[in-house]
Amino acid sequence: MRIELTVNSETKYFRTSPDEKLLELLRRYGYMSVKKGCGEGTCGACTVIMDGSLVNSCLVFAPMAAGRSIVTVEGLGTVNDPHPYQEEFVKAGAVQCGFCTPGMILAVKSLLDQNPDPTDLDIRQALDGNLCRCTGYVKILDAVKNIIAREHEEARGGKA
Repeated sequence: MRIELTVNSETKYFRTSPDEKLLELLRRYGYMSVKKGCGEGTCGACTVIMDGSLVNSCLVFAPMAAGRSIVTVEGLGTVNDPHPYQEEFVKAGAVQCGFCTPGMILAVKSLLDQNPDPTDLDIRQALDGNLCRCTGYVKILDAVKNIIAREHEEARGGKA
């Protein structure tokens, strides 16, 4: 079957089967930031933003996403032109093995799109569905706080 998706602001057509997961489809078409972790929706490695909401793409059948808008980390920035969130994760040392990083960054984006001034509890709750085995989360939390500070500085007209 053929479905239409808007992935990272580009409308595209994909071939899929009724039982293919969105995670599998995205990876098959080159969106490698979407990782396969647990396959059960508990680790956050496969996180994407669909129509403005975080979803675990391992739990969504690809045909159910037809007509929807999907954002992956590839839609935020590249190695040569990184998104500020990616820059702050690198600066804080929050990208040790990198496996969880795309899901973490999308969780942060989703949080800050909804709440530009979150509390520490808000940040922890937003990241709750993303598992990291390398950093102990301290550096990830530091990165998020740096992102917030950077955005506040930019909003005041300063330069980050």
